[in-house]
Amino acid sequence: MRTPWAARLVCFVAAAVPALWAQTANVSDLLATARKQIESSDFRVTGRLVAIDAGGTRTTYPITIKTHWFPGTLRMFVDLGEPSGAHRDMRQHILLELFANGQSSIRIADPGEASPHILPFEKWNDHPLGPGFDYEDFLEQQYFWPNQTSEGMQKFGARNCDLVKSTPGPDVRTHYSEVKTWIDPTNGFPVYAEKTVKDSGAVKQFTSFGVRQEEGRWYAHQVEVKTREQAGSTLLIFERGSAKAKLTAADFSPAALTHF
Repeated sequence: MRTPWAARLVCFVAAAVPALWAQTANVSDLLATARKQIESSDFRVTGRLVAIDAGGTRTTYPITIKTHWFPGTLRMFVDLGEPSGAHRDMRQHILLELFANGQSSIRIADPGEASPHILPFEKWNDHPLGPGFDYEDFLEQQYFWPNQTSEGMQKFGARNCDLVKSTPGPDVRTHYSEVKTWIDPTNGFPVYAEKTVKDSGAVKQFTSFGVRQEEGRWYAHQVEVKTREQAGSTLLIFERGSAKAKLTAADFSPAALTHF
């Protein structure tokens, strides 16, 4: 099976919002499929993370992602491998946790460390993985934020999408002030997102390609991450995986995290 993680988003904006529809749309219904995908996650995928700098130079990392929803908590283990031609050990293991209340935590393990360390919140928006792509972007906290608003419909190409704006509560740790999500109403899949950075106001665009259904679930084959009006991008390309990986707590333990 060729799949990536379900939580990445696609479609580009154009067209007006029908006011009456915006007033009557049920936001919980719009987000139901995306939340269900997250809350039933049990998959392992492998592929490549490709960082493309402003000059067009590419750095390619092998990547494996394991994800499982435990009661009230999503755990994601990202195994970032060594890019070809690297002059130092750039491997890294990342454990991300998303809780049902919208909060998150991130732990990192580098080769040789006896135990993983908590990544301070101020470093969540570092860009070690490529232009515009942060540690925080592996997670889709916005579906669990307390404030959700229907913005009506907007068109992407020939596709009419349901638009939802999500904003975090004052106690939610995130570097984003809002996230807008375009959802394909034919399958409930979030096909595009725009995330607005709190401090700078920059808008980051997450576009999914190759969206298709496999084993009863919708996935995208590739995700492109860009910051509007900035050069460079990051690609997540998924080549194979399993939607029923039968993962357990041991797959996300400190011992698994520090084992290279």
